[in-house]
Amino acid sequence: MVKLTKIYTRGGDGGQTSLSDGSRVAKDDLRVAAYGEVDELNAVIGLARLHAKDKVDEMLARIQHDLFDLGADLATPIVEDPKYPPLRIVDAQVARLEQEIDTLGAALATLNSFVLPGGSALAAHLHLGRTVARRAERVATTLAHEAEINPAALRYLNRLSDHLFQLARHANDDGAADILWLPGANR
Repeated sequence: MVKLTKIYTRGGDGGQTSLSDGSRVAKDDLRVAAYGEVDELNAVIGLARLHAKDKVDEMLARIQHDLFDLGADLATPIVEDPKYPPLRIVDAQVARLEQEIDTLGAALATLNSFVLPGGSALAAHLHLGRTVARRAERVATTLAHEAEINPAALRYLNRLSDHLFQLARHANDDGAADILWLPGANR
């Protein structure tokens, strides 16, 4: 477990930060950017949970824990023979998202157009989370071009944005209250 005894260390005052393995990098390093995006996504999920209940809140709580796992994964460079076994996203976490996506999708109304972000407060927050998940995925993909990362981390982010989309539609009365895009409506 993580034990925090002091919140500020002054270690980052010069524009550097420590990764989980103790190595120092610039605060604008792609690895830091990637786990920073995941941290922002976790905060958005926290906002969504203010409007969630029961099964949806339980799903979002699991996702928040997964996002801390994902942040730890991205903050830990892949090396041979690490001093400690790193925390990594595993395929079972991706599979759980897929199963939940399929379960949610079975009850959703068929889509005839793209969905505008909105509807209920919960759906609006989930759509915001979906866009932040996509941004996190883009940054993690860029990182993957420069450094080796866990492929399951990318799969997790990809599935998570789909999960949040399905969950947003579920929050909009299983799609009945979705706001659909009307192409060219304001010409």
